[in-house]
Amino acid sequence: MAPPDSNMARATFVSETLLPTRTGNFRVRAYRDPQDGSEPVAIILGDLEGARDLAVRVHDECFTSEVLGSLKCDCREQLEFALETIKRRGKGAGIYLRQEGRGIGLANKIAAYALQEEGHDTVDANRALGLPDDQRRYDAASTILEDLGVESIELLTNNPRKVDELRALGVHITKRLSVLVPANPHSADYLRAKAERMGHLLDPPPPPSIDAEAS
Repeated sequence: MAPPDSNMARATFVSETLLPTRTGNFRVRAYRDPQDGSEPVAIILGDLEGARDLAVRVHDECFTSEVLGSLKCDCREQLEFALETIKRRGKGAGIYLRQEGRGIGLANKIAAYALQEEGHDTVDANRALGLPDDQRRYDAASTILEDLGVESIELLTNNPRKVDELRALGVHITKRLSVLVPANPHSADYLRAKAERMGHLLDPPPPPSIDAEAS
């Protein structure tokens, strides 16, 4: 795996522990990203030094679904699917980045949710607030994978843009693995917008929204 740009401030290792979870026991390594002060985390199963075709999920923080259990998105289910996949394989990693709301932050995300209640989709809500469709960056993920000694990965994602951006940072991706989670009526419009306007590859397509069911 090629190293990221040497002129870029890089995420650095801070601490590590073993963590029992509902999915299994994982090694958790915390890092600090000097570019924004965030603390990305690697969730690790197995010895990753020299690993090839390793199952990896690069996942972005979602307070509303992962803490509050929101049904408006599928983020929590995607993370759980990825960790279960890693457990079944016996080796893999989740890279958890602190990029709430595709990088716009929690307060802006909640403001975007309010606009979605008025009929905007996830893309138009961001634009109405003067915010980008997607503000995420993945250089910390690239640095962390290099630090772990990973040679190549199979990336768990439905987002082709994420594949392209990680490859541009030197991550050797040999395969994209679909993240197959059930949608629900509350998340249908959001997932449809991701597929139709952001190019996400969703199979099967999302179900009808609540409004469509009521009509």
